[in-house]
Amino acid sequence: MGVLHLRPGPARAMAAIIPPSLRGRGVLAPASLVRLTGACELAGAAGLLVPGTRRLAGGCLLLFLAAVFPANAYAARHPERFGALAVPFAPRLAAQVLLGGLTAVAAFRS
Repeated sequence: MGVLHLRPGPARAMAAIIPPSLRGRGVLAPASLVRLTGACELAGAAGLLVPGTRRLAGGCLLLFLAAVFPANAYAARHPERFGALAVPFAPRLAAQVLLGGLTAVAAFRS
């Protein structure tokens, strides 16, 4: 998924779901936020593969999942605008919790 954040078409769609209250300029511009979150996903995935960074990467990815959820919730509230990106709120929340649980297992297993 991190790679999709760096591809023009998917990145534009992801930028569109950033709530207006979180939009800014420069680094906080929607396109920049999408690239930044893509880089965070890729770095977190790589970090999970390295035993010495696994716990830190997992913790960062858990924070990341919480940080990006407002965009998914915003899209869920506006299905007429976002179409397939507008996964209904309850299933998206369940998926986010599942991703968090899988991340925690990967990061904090013995």
